[in-house]
Amino acid sequence: MTQEAAASANAPTQRQRGDLLGIAYLGTIAIVMLAWIAGLVWGAMAFFNWLVA
Repeated sequence: MTQEAAASANAPTQRQRGDLLGIAYLGTIAIVMLAWIAGLVWGAMAFFNWLVA
């Protein structure tokens, strides 16, 4: 009886799995957006450097 309760307490529920999946998606989106913005900034810096030179 105690082993069953302990085993079921450690098993992740469907809600916890969904939360982890959502966090993973948000993290992926944040990394992609950061890389995209960094690319835009780098491109703008390169353009203005070319414009001034």
